[in-house]
Amino acid sequence: MFPKPPITNAERAAVVIESDVLDLHLTPADAGEAAHATLTLRNVSAAPLTRIPLQISSTLRWQSITSSQPLTFTQSPVTTDEDHTGYAQEAVLVPAHPLAPGKTMTVSVFYTGQIPVSTARLDLIGTPPEKASETDWDAITQTSDAGSTALRGFGDVIWYPVAAPTAVFGEGNELFAQVARQRSLNVTATMQLRLTVEYAGDPPDGAIFNGQLEPLERTPDDANQVVDETHGVATADFPLAPIGFRTPNLFLTAQQPAQSDSQLVSVLSPDADAVLPYATAVEALAPMFHDWFAPAPLTPLLLLDHPGSPFEDHAFIVGHLSANAPPEGIEPELVRGLTHAFFRAPAPSSLWLDQGLPEFMSLLWTERTSGRDEAIRQLEQNALTLALAEPDFAKNPTLAGTPLTSASSDVYVRLKAGAVLWQLRELLGPDLFRLALTNFRQALMLSPGLDKDPKAFEHSIEKTASRDLGWFFEDWVYRDRGLPDLTIASVDARPILPRAGESEGYLVAVDVRNEGAAVADVPVTVSAGDVKATERLRIPGGTTAAVRIVFGATPESVQVNDGSVPEVRTSIHTSTVHIQETR
Repeated sequence: MFPKPPITNAERAAVVIESDVLDLHLTPADAGEAAHATLTLRNVSAAPLTRIPLQISSTLRWQSITSSQPLTFTQSPVTTDEDHTGYAQEAVLVPAHPLAPGKTMTVSVFYTGQIPVSTARLDLIGTPPEKASETDWDAITQTSDAGSTALRGFGDVIWYPVAAPTAVFGEGNELFAQVARQRSLNVTATMQLRLTVEYAGDPPDGAIFNGQLEPLERTPDDANQVVDETHGVATADFPLAPIGFRTPNLFLTAQQPAQSDSQLVSVLSPDADAVLPYATAVEALAPMFHDWFAPAPLTPLLLLDHPGSPFEDHAFIVGHLSANAPPEGIEPELVRGLTHAFFRAPAPSSLWLDQGLPEFMSLLWTERTSGRDEAIRQLEQNALTLALAEPDFAKNPTLAGTPLTSASSDVYVRLKAGAVLWQLRELLGPDLFRLALTNFRQALMLSPGLDKDPKAFEHSIEKTASRDLGWFFEDWVYRDRGLPDLTIASVDARPILPRAGESEGYLVAVDVRNEGAAVADVPVTVSAGDVKATERLRIPGGTTAAVRIVFGATPESVQVNDGSVPEVRTSIHTSTVHIQETR
């Protein structure tokens, strides 16, 4: 009998876990994990599946897998850097009847093992030990002042069952693309967690699952024992809910949350003095968020003190919190999390808005604190990254591209989306755009499913601004046409002959060519020393457009785009003005 061929990544990508009801038992004293999960699996491929692969961390083992129909399974390690060990333990399920395209099956799985600290995947690529331990810090550990159980999920440690293609660091951007794909799939997937922690000594006080903090109900074996000798169990329940655009994560903490006076931030730290600088930083940020959103957030920003490298999940931030940290240095690190605390657009087609708005607010904070030039420099850096990711649509317009409404990569849902929102502010003006955002946020709160319509944001803005923006959303949001590629084709100026009651001046004609496929609406500025005049010019992809600007002084130079619209190459173009002689 010939051996069966190895599982392929195409087979792994054919399976999606739509629901996970997880009973999780942790024993931090020995880094132990034992779990029972009820999984709903869907075949999202076009062919029947005779084999269904599932993965967990390589330090765990599948104990049993059953379903309403007979099935068998085998398990073996597979190489993947989606787990900190560099491997996953893969179970291959063989159902009695192939799983048809679009159909689901429910399986009940048991697995056990340990999740200690591991830097194995980074050790293999030569990462210095101190850097590796700072980066890969996920583990089940005893509660202490120095930290506790911290499990970030797929891409760091696979502590719950997943179905995903494998990827390693040496395959370009594939590992990060797979993490982004999983986050995108999780937007509509659901998960329920029933957590039991068997503790010895100091008991944990709370559990944070997917950014939600819940107190643990503790039941000691003997209420009269001294703390160092206490044994017992602590439990928490997190109801079935959409996972959201994240990889499921779980943290235990020994601390009670300390809130700022304004209720904008909650801090979990063994150092009581660590609250002050972060509360101060949030208070400095608060006026901008009150301006753009509302007097109060949807939820407080939650900060967890942990010695490893920083981790963010929406309005939840993990990192080293220091009582000596200067508030002005903390402020930029909190902008993204605070944006999530004020605004949520959870529908799959609105991820670009949910993830892009924090990037926009970061740019806005940079502009407020360091000036517009610095914000534009940040935009230009983002544009360089985006230009590398975008296909060349000008050379091949048949390319599919990645519309923002179906994107999952950070390059699109964060960097490009942030640039789109910045452009909208430039088009409408800051006051009108701020009002449009406020109105859309209020509409979302009144109709939570509103953002399931991919065009809801556009329609809301158009209603507030009384302007048609379909031309912009078509090229930048609903379709991916890449980036504009502008050049100044010609600049000419001719004197305006004086008339009675009129001063002399010049009519400056600027022709701009767009070799890219996406429309660009950019400022065109004529200058002479400190004297400037600006008009906006819209140049559809593959066309040349012209603007005529009346200028009161002798024009010296022209600038097209000011860095606010990302381009394939540079996003600022200048030219001297050619003045025509009068005859």
